[in-house]
Amino acid sequence: MEANTTVASGLVPIAPAPARAPSVDMADLTTMRFNCQACVRKKIKCNRAVPTCSSCSKAKLQCVYQAPLPRKRKRSHSEDVYERLARYERILKENNLLPRDSTPTPCRKGTEELALSTRDPTPVQPAKSGKLLSAEGKSRYIDNVLLLDAGEGDLCELSDSDQGDYNDDTGANGSTPTGLLGVMAAHTISGAILGSTQTLTEQHPSYEEAMKLWSAYVQNVDPLCKVLHVPTVAKLVDTVAKEPTVASKSDECLLFVIYYFAVFSMSDADCLQEFNQTRNHLMSRYRSAVCQALVNASWLKTTSMPVLQAYTLFLVALRTQIDSHTFWILTGIAVRLAQRMGLHRDGENLGLSPFEVQMRRRLFWQLLPLDGYAGQVCGTGISISPNSWDTKQPLNINDDLIFPAMTQRPQEQRGASEMIFCLSRIELSNFYTRTGVKMKEIGGTIQFREAEDIERLIDEVEDLIETKFLRYCDILNPLHIFTTGIVRSAANAVRLRARMPLLLKQPITGAQRRDLSTLAEKILDTNSAIYGNPSMKKFRWQMQAFFLWDALLCILLSLAEVGFYSTSELDSTWNKVAEVYSNHEELIKRKRTLHVTIGKLALKAWLVNPPSNSSPEPAFITALRAQHEPKVKGLQERVDETEETDKVAEGIFAFDELFGDIDGTGLNHSSGFTLDSSDWVVWDQLCRGANLG
Repeated sequence: MEANTTVASGLVPIAPAPARAPSVDMADLTTMRFNCQACVRKKIKCNRAVPTCSSCSKAKLQCVYQAPLPRKRKRSHSEDVYERLARYERILKENNLLPRDSTPTPCRKGTEELALSTRDPTPVQPAKSGKLLSAEGKSRYIDNVLLLDAGEGDLCELSDSDQGDYNDDTGANGSTPTGLLGVMAAHTISGAILGSTQTLTEQHPSYEEAMKLWSAYVQNVDPLCKVLHVPTVAKLVDTVAKEPTVASKSDECLLFVIYYFAVFSMSDADCLQEFNQTRNHLMSRYRSAVCQALVNASWLKTTSMPVLQAYTLFLVALRTQIDSHTFWILTGIAVRLAQRMGLHRDGENLGLSPFEVQMRRRLFWQLLPLDGYAGQVCGTGISISPNSWDTKQPLNINDDLIFPAMTQRPQEQRGASEMIFCLSRIELSNFYTRTGVKMKEIGGTIQFREAEDIERLIDEVEDLIETKFLRYCDILNPLHIFTTGIVRSAANAVRLRARMPLLLKQPITGAQRRDLSTLAEKILDTNSAIYGNPSMKKFRWQMQAFFLWDALLCILLSLAEVGFYSTSELDSTWNKVAEVYSNHEELIKRKRTLHVTIGKLALKAWLVNPPSNSSPEPAFITALRAQHEPKVKGLQERVDETEETDKVAEGIFAFDELFGDIDGTGLNHSSGFTLDSSDWVVWDQLCRGANLG
């Protein structure tokens, strides 16, 4: 029996059983139930003799027997269902979608420990369990769990068969399952059913126009959105602009999105001057071309890097032009495509070339903050989990230091490179991830950080960006000035947002209100300075997505409180608000509920606390008054008749009485209004006058 115990414990020679085990059948000691290790390795038949089998005896090898591992017990179907249910409950709780003190379900009680044991609470290590297929500018990432022992088969196909035309699937009755999916995807992006593939040769601009558009893209877009390698794409633009018929489907996706983004970054006056066409006309033309190019390239099934680059750039331009919920869904598609291509795994760990490594990192780190932005503006707050990827940040280098044929890893620059804005934004993205939630080491429970902790982290990230990038900035370089302003304002915006919830928990003092207003004014000042600097005119498109609404709402709430500002401060603050309205015409167009709320609050503040010299009336107030004329006129008559202006300021007239439901329930939702603020509950309560003292 002792010999059998030794056999089961490891790789040891089997000796004859000692005489002190008389209870064991001797027949069991002369042969084994399994083959020896040498015969297993040589894949030959073993007679299983003890202590040495015939094969090992002839070859004069040491005969070692090791019991095979026991078969894994097959899990019952009910066990699998219970484990998944427990996992889903845990995920819901982690995202605050299920009360943490809720009573566990009967099936969960018995399986919660099993489900938790299957979750790895540690950060993802460099990927070694997957496989990346890469050829001809295409790549596809496949987990080994899909490979198993059955062979890879079609899972690893990267041929152009994935790029088939939709017409290939058309049946006799005209039904097209794949084609319908492509049409629906195109409809999701463009708002119009585009149908089957169409040639785009005639949609290409002339060579002269293409060169102008490419120049505009390089000057206006590329410094803030380093997704492309400019020297490589410049050759492509030049070649295709001369002969459009040589462009592949993926090339057309990339070129038309460059043309579209270039027009988007220009003013209407510039478009008329350069192309003798309006900006809206050019945007419509190239937007349709981008959508059709994506349809032609079967973008939902793509494994092509240029197609994903084009789609990502398209999303960056669309983020301020479409409904926030639709944008969130479309961004999710980009994330899924990136994961399918393995962008969430760092290229160095996958053995890719240095050039591919940098380009994949740039694209992934463009998608990461874009996904976070999409989750914020649609109110879900859901974004890519920090533990689901290990892609490193791109290096701080200029484009001329990398090229497709390079074999050595590039040397990172020290100071301010062409990547300064993108890398500063990446540091801010990491900071937002750290400040949003804190993962415990056990259980993965989400715990929100305290305000003091956030303040400390803000100081840390500011010091980090200052040390790595901003101290090397050139005050004459528009990109450096823009980056500095955005970093400063972003940090103040986080400080402001971190302090806002305190207003709902305790009465606010005059010092606290003054502190919030000072932060908000700094953000508005930076916004106006950027708009007022002619050298940064080319970057204004990026400012449309800049979060200044918290600051503006905070200022308007302070303006609505009579006596908070002195006379000179009151006039100065109203001038700041007027500048914001002048720079952001979307506030007057009122396409989003947040813009409507800001307009209502601006009117309320103007009625109860106008500047000392309110004549002539600012254009934005006139426009807002026209939109709310019936209610404003009725309220003004009541104020004049009762002479109770001070009571209005003190909150006797409810905000809803003045402007209707602040949460948008009184709006015509068919007009395209959407609730799009992730902190809507906070601002709803604040605008209603909660805890305003």
